[in-house]
Amino acid sequence: MDADTASTTTSIDDKTEDFCENPTRDILAEGLMCLLKPTIDQLDERVRATRISQVELKQQIEVLSEELKKISESQECIFDIDVYVRKLVNAKLKVTVVSNILQAVQDRLNKVHQQIAKEQSRRRALLEPSPVATPLETTNPSIQ
Repeated sequence: MDADTASTTTSIDDKTEDFCENPTRDILAEGLMCLLKPTIDQLDERVRATRISQVELKQQIEVLSEELKKISESQECIFDIDVYVRKLVNAKLKVTVVSNILQAVQDRLNKVHQQIAKEQSRRRALLEPSPVATPLETTNPSIQ
């Protein structure tokens, strides 16, 4: 066999005898099982309890739903409240959209105001004379 085609991996069948005869490995595996078993058992019990409570909750929701249907059928409401609820929800959505638009406009206005303030201060700096002495003061000291 070539060095390229020779396999260095071993089959699990080749190591089965070593696995069974290794007492350190058995002790380590048993220790891990003793360490993890209580946690796994507790987790398993909690999962079972959660599933049971979910089934009970589903049953209670179904009973409640049936009772609400009976109440709804027994009461004849003159007004159709669902229509008004939908109108209120639509109005709330519109108000939210308008509020977001107004916030964006306010942000833009603040940016424009800041840019105007910067431009004004830049122009004032260009128009105001510098604190350096004027030509009259330097040329005619006797006027003072």
